[in-house]
Amino acid sequence: MKPTKIVCVGRNYAAHARELGNEVPDEPLLFFKPPSTLVEPGESIVLPTGLGRVDFEGEIGVWIGRRARRVGVDQAWACTAGVAPLNDVTARELQRREKQWARAKGCDTFCPVGAPVPVAERDLPGLEVITRVNGVVRQHGRAADMVFSIPFLIAHISAYMTLEPGDLIATGTPDGVGPLAPGDEVEVEIPGVGRLLNPVVVDEP
Repeated sequence: MKPTKIVCVGRNYAAHARELGNEVPDEPLLFFKPPSTLVEPGESIVLPTGLGRVDFEGEIGVWIGRRARRVGVDQAWACTAGVAPLNDVTARELQRREKQWARAKGCDTFCPVGAPVPVAERDLPGLEVITRVNGVVRQHGRAADMVFSIPFLIAHISAYMTLEPGDLIATGTPDGVGPLAPGDEVEVEIPGVGRLLNPVVVDEP
C-alpha cells in the first residue's frame, strides 16, 4: 500500500518521554514522515553522513484500510487494514537542535515497516512490540502502557485530517531507544503478528 501520509505519535509511552527528558503531553503529539522514508523488510536503513547519532524506535504501526473522517473510538479498529512492526528511525542530535522534526524524522529509509496483518481475533490491548539490535533486546513495550490507546489515536487524528486507505500511523515507541551503526541489524517484532529485520549501512557519496 502507498500512503498519502505517515502520521506519527511522539512521547506516547511515559517512560520514553522521561528517558529523553520530556514531559508527557496532554494530548497526542503528532508529526509526519514523508512516504519517501518507507522501506520494506530486508531493505537497508541508510545513515546519512554528517547527521550524528541516528536511533532506532520500534513501534506498532497501524495501516488504514478504509476512509476515516471523524470516527469514534468504538469505530476505530474497523477502519484499519491491520497492524505491522515499524521502525521510526530518528536523527537524534538533529531532532534536539531543531523545533520541527521534518529532517530528523524524514530522511530516506527512516521508516521500515512490514505488511499489514488483520487484527481480527487478536488480543488488541495485549499487543506488544520488541526491538532487537544484533539479536539483543533493547526495547519491550505493550499497547496497554501507551498514554493514548490506538483506538483513541485513530479517532483523534481523524478529527483533524481524513485518513485514506493505505495511510500509516506510527503509534509511539517505548523506552530503550539507542543509536545504530553501520553493520547493525535491527529487528522490530510484534509477537503473533510479525517481524521486521533491516540491515544498517552508511550513505556513500
